[in-house]
Amino acid sequence: MSTECWPTEIRLSADRRGLEIGFDDGARFALPAEYLRVHSPSAEVQGHSPAERKVIGGKRNVMILAVEPIGNYAVKLRFDDMHDTGIFGWDYLYALGRDRDARWSTYLAELEAKGLDRDVVRSAAAPATGGSCGSGCGCH
Repeated sequence: MSTECWPTEIRLSADRRGLEIGFDDGARFALPAEYLRVHSPSAEVQGHSPAERKVIGGKRNVMILAVEPIGNYAVKLRFDDMHDTGIFGWDYLYALGRDRDARWSTYLAELEAKGLDRDVVRSAAAPATGGSCGSGCGCH
């Protein structure tokens, strides 16, 4: 689904905990860094198919270190947990803003269902929720 909207402003908050985005249709969204991190379009989070999508916990305090333009169609966000492989296209950012409440509620329910939380990163001794996808793509 194409929104055909273009960003008119993309601003990283002073505390690096959010991104403010305005679009040419007048829509404006304030997207927290944690929300963007756990909804990254990267293979680490999305997998290589819907069945491989991962629920990522322990990102409440994540910050955005950099917002890097990718051509005229997207930005790459670099987070302080060293995640930087997601390319956020304009349509995806618009959808994240438009659907924020529903997506956030779903995320919180998924965290609870998997026994994860927003503060604690699972240790290596705990059952894995991530790790290499095994395809050799280098996504993890």
